[in-house]
Amino acid sequence: MKDAATPEAENNGNKNVISSVETSISIVECLQEHGVARVGEIAEATGNSKSNVSKHLATLRKHGFTEKTPEGYKLALRYLDLGGFVRNNTPYSHVIKPKIRELAEITGEVAQFAVEHQGRSVMIYRETGNQGVSTRTRVGRYLPIHQVASGKAMLAHLPRERVESIIDTYGLPAETENTITDKEALFDELEEVKQNGIATNNAESTIGLYAIASPIMMSGGELVGACAVSGPSHRIRDDEKIEEISDTLLGFVNEIELNIKYS
Repeated sequence: MKDAATPEAENNGNKNVISSVETSISIVECLQEHGVARVGEIAEATGNSKSNVSKHLATLRKHGFTEKTPEGYKLALRYLDLGGFVRNNTPYSHVIKPKIRELAEITGEVAQFAVEHQGRSVMIYRETGNQGVSTRTRVGRYLPIHQVASGKAMLAHLPRERVESIIDTYGLPAETENTITDKEALFDELEEVKQNGIATNNAESTIGLYAIASPIMMSGGELVGACAVSGPSHRIRDDEKIEEISDTLLGFVNEIELNIKYS
């Protein structure tokens, strides 16, 4: 099964693609899912012949994208170089990165910065405070945008037709029993987010996790991304703590927006 975060759905129906490149991508995604896999396993998972898979793996290996081990093939460190390059070239990363680290230190929880890409929420920076807990998110992972606080913070500031398009493409799949799966209920919540500048995730993506997020906007109304703070529900989900973190988060976002404006 492909990672649910893979953004291929928005490109369905596009005839202007190269099948051999798509084969390589399917092999890379297979290795990402399995960690290590043999040629036969990859061939079965991707629906390609063993000889075709071997050729693609050899080409990827030549350029440093895969490596061969006694257990099979795995992804290689070349992706780390590319990922670091892309992240460092994310707009305003020089302003946002240190503030995410500071936000984690002050709240003691996990602080994150995400952007919207192809209808998904993509984590760009993630820092852990002294009380921070592990979650299913990792830097670079594509997540269903309606399930996470950062995603809802961004959706609230996208044109309605864009949000409708994202829903038409991906639907509103549930990760937990708290996930919003009704379109009108989502739009009602997004209107509240737009009004107060704060989005929340109450165990909608991970049971036991609560997150608070706020969008980063340019002075002209352009969406940059969203900052979020997340932690265990028992520690965050009370009115006083939510208000405290929300105020801190809004202050940080205001500083980031000012730094972006005058940098």
